[in-house]
Amino acid sequence: SAMVASILTNAGYKTGLYTSPHLLSYTERIQVNCRPISEDDWAKLVETIRPHVEAENAAAEFGQLTTFELYTAMAFLHFRNVRCEYQVIEVGLGGRLDATNVVDPSVCVITSISFDHMDVLGDTLAKIAGEKSGIIKPGVPVVTAPQEPEALEVIAQRCREKNCRLVKVGEDV
Repeated sequence: SAMVASILTNAGYKTGLYTSPHLLSYTERIQVNCRPISEDDWAKLVETIRPHVEAENAAAEFGQLTTFELYTAMAFLHFRNVRCEYQVIEVGLGGRLDATNVVDPSVCVITSISFDHMDVLGDTLAKIAGEKSGIIKPGVPVVTAPQEPEALEVIAQRCREKNCRLVKVGEDV
């Protein structure tokens, strides 16, 4: 994600980058042109979304909002406010049920799938690939890193179902 954002920024586009987790400061999760959001701008975003968060959490129709959901909303709001031309959005745990999955992407990228977050994503590479390939949208090209065969088959099948071109790094490029 950082490399893609850097390429777009260096090509002259105003580029937002949303990642998680952060390494040193929570502000590095939201960046524009490879620079983390300022603490002042972060605080303004918190104040902007606070009444909406309080209202949503009071109703709690779907449970309390998570920290990741709040950070995601703040990133989207900030990118809109500063008029980013491109947004590079990294998913949180997986894909299918991830808060970032509301975007309408130009391309979907699936990095190497391994046994992570098994309590949420599943206990086989195929199940994990099924969750992660939940980001695939109809007709949107998909780029995938080299995958174990059982994970690649799930991704390829989802691409066929959604009529998406699949580009395999290491084979196609």
